Amino acid sequence: MTEARIAEGQIAEGQIAEGQITEGQIAVDDPAADDVLMLLGRHLALMRSISPPEDVHALDAAGLAEPAVTFFSYRRDGRLLAVGALKELGGGHGELKSMHTAEAARGRGIGKLMLTHIVQVARARGYRRLSLETGSMDAFRPARSLYEAAGFTYCDPFGDYRPSANSAFMTRQL
Repeated sequence: MTEARIAEGQIAEGQIAEGQITEGQIAVDDPAADDVLMLLGRHLALMRSISPPEDVHALDAAGLAEPAVTFFSYRRDGRLLAVGALKELGGGHGELKSMHTAEAARGRGIGKLMLTHIVQVARARGYRRLSLETGSMDAFRPARSLYEAAGFTYCDPFGDYRPSANSAFMTRQL
């Protein structure tokens, strides 16, 4: 299992506000683990409650277990607090997938830690670009703000995505 220890002072991009979580472990994880399945179930239910079915692009456990996908979890004291994934698209291009922080852990900087980790992994793999799809609705405003703060800019659909009023596409050069 690949593991990255996250502690104060080790975040290469951006700062974490005082009082936010700065210690925990981000590691490659099994999307079929019981606690992961529970968190993914809540994530998918939330996405389905906000977006029309044709615009729910979050991956389930089977999609996160595909060979082109590396699935990460953030745990503190063994407790699962967030997940995220990196999907290889080919040609030096990766996609950020299935970012989700447990409701009780939101607002503590964990999403920023996960995003920073995935960007660092993509860079270490030699990707030149990292892209994502997220919702365009107000419920996704915090996610879009996080991505904007991390240097992502809006772009046209990429990969197999089609234009949709419900989707916002973003990319970042690495």
